[in-house]
Amino acid sequence: MSILQCVSDGLRRVSTGWVALSALVVFILFAALVLPGQSATAEQVAGDAGSPDTSFYYSAKELYQMAEAYGAEGRSAYIRARFTFDLVWPLIYTAFLVTAIGWVFGKAFRSDSRWQLANLLPLLGALFDYLENLSTSLVMGRYPDQATVAAALAPIFTSLKWIFLAGSFILLLAGIVTAAWRRLRRAPV
Repeated sequence: MSILQCVSDGLRRVSTGWVALSALVVFILFAALVLPGQSATAEQVAGDAGSPDTSFYYSAKELYQMAEAYGAEGRSAYIRARFTFDLVWPLIYTAFLVTAIGWVFGKAFRSDSRWQLANLLPLLGALFDYLENLSTSLVMGRYPDQATVAAALAPIFTSLKWIFLAGSFILLLAGIVTAAWRRLRRAPV
């Protein structure tokens, strides 16, 4: 058995309906109570310059333009947010996605199906989110000095983050539809 299979199986074992529901409640509460304030603060810092975190893609040059537009205080606030709020938020959305996909796919597919590995996808989204945070913070922290490698990698990490997170939500929806379809097919008429 591969390490990926072992990790997936372990995550699936803890992905009960109650755990997935609890993770959903925490996800919704955080999104409703914390994200709006964080978004307002980020908008104050970024202004019209935009933010790497909410972009799908940007160039290294655009990242440096953001760093310039933020100013010293804005760059400091950006870095502080990456190492406070943005340490917690990926944990919350990953816990929700991993447990929800694990539970739903347990209902939608056989236990030996390769689709069961789908619960690993959110882990990649979180990994690339953390790599994005590290690389953009390095650029912001070193500005006006160049952090060439970090500036080149940051847009790649950001795009991969969004691809894996969007893919996770799409897989979750597909799993819900599949589980519902299978349940309806088995229901007595």
